Amino acid sequence: MIPLSHYLILGAILFALSMVGIFLNRKNVVILLMAIELLLLAVNMNFVAFSHYLQDLSGQVFVFFILTVAAAESAIGLAIIIVLFRSRRSINVEDLDSLKG
Repeated sequence: MIPLSHYLILGAILFALSMVGIFLNRKNVVILLMAIELLLLAVNMNFVAFSHYLQDLSGQVFVFFILTVAAAESAIGLAIIIVLFRSRRSINVEDLDSLKG
């Protein structure tokens, strides 16, 4: 059986990688969305690990809600990126400084 600390260390590593992806790469919107998804998956791993360790299913149920919100966020984010790319021919954050209609 794998101890709880291994899951928490892996979750912390994934969380740190996603934070590095958010703070170091502020140019590409797609990579920012991927880093946010990785951040949510790291948090989900911790929820599932604690849920299994404490023998309580509420953490696993909460993960389903987080995954639902993450899927909706990804779909809406990608739709916005497609619209921005069609109108400006770029998805760089520096080029998207104004929100004029």
